Amino acid sequence: MALVASTASLVSAARQAAPDSSRAGLEVMDIFRGRDFKAANPHKPSRNNNLSSRGGPIQRTPVIYISWWGPEWSSGFTTGGYTGAQAQTYVSDFFGNIGGSSWNNVVTHYCQNVPSGTQNCASFSGAQYITNPSGQLHGAWNDTTAVPTSPTQTDIANAAKRLSAHFGYSANATYMVFTPHGKSMNGFATQWCAWHSSTSSSSGTVAYAYIPYQPDAGASCGVNFINANNSYGNGWFDGFSVVAGHEYSEAETDPFPNSGWLDRQGAENADKCAWSSQSGNIHLGSHDYAVQPTWSNRTSGCAMSA
Repeated sequence: MALVASTASLVSAARQAAPDSSRAGLEVMDIFRGRDFKAANPHKPSRNNNLSSRGGPIQRTPVIYISWWGPEWSSGFTTGGYTGAQAQTYVSDFFGNIGGSSWNNVVTHYCQNVPSGTQNCASFSGAQYITNPSGQLHGAWNDTTAVPTSPTQTDIANAAKRLSAHFGYSANATYMVFTPHGKSMNGFATQWCAWHSSTSSSSGTVAYAYIPYQPDAGASCGVNFINANNSYGNGWFDGFSVVAGHEYSEAETDPFPNSGWLDRQGAENADKCAWSSQSGNIHLGSHDYAVQPTWSNRTSGCAMSA
């Protein structure tokens, strides 16, 4: 299967050494190296380095589908005093309420149907914008196919295609694959926290994201990044909302990397603000969730709301 290659995966601080072939074609989120670690990074936020369209599509009416890949999600497991079922509730509640939020409004000034190099969509009468409808989570499914101890990129792409086949294909959908405790692709927690990419299918190009079990990485991928632990899972599950939110926002603006919105170095909207000191909680439904800001061309900076 053909995975769309990305230049952004070549330029972050964690990637200055020889490239890791296991990460080919992936738009990864780097592990935590301290708040605002981008300051020593080619992706450093810069007011003269806004995102530009590469001429490709965005997700006009974003949709989320979740695959809980592996029988472990139904048989059950526990880490840090929290169950896999609690992790599922946390993630499902987060994505079930992200649509319509002021946090997700930040992406609504990005568009498609404009020339490559566009930074201001308002300059073009035919621009088609990302919208932010409520109810973006359209389905979650326990795919009981066995997960290898160290799944490959191909394994994960196949899981995304199974998810697409299960719920149906949409070019506006991000198909999110979550693996259980103890089973993650090589490089997780030591180099990156999650990634998104795209793959071909008989129905069309599938935009998908891979989210390993974030607490397995501890503070490297966001445990207690904002919150202390509580009974709902804030703190222990902070990484799920920070990291999965990062990947989802990038998929909205650049679903088929790297044809959407990127800066001159190839950074996407969430890359430019990863692990920022502006990060904090947002209130969705009945709970708070830790998130990072994302880049706004409107303000030429990282924004938590719009």
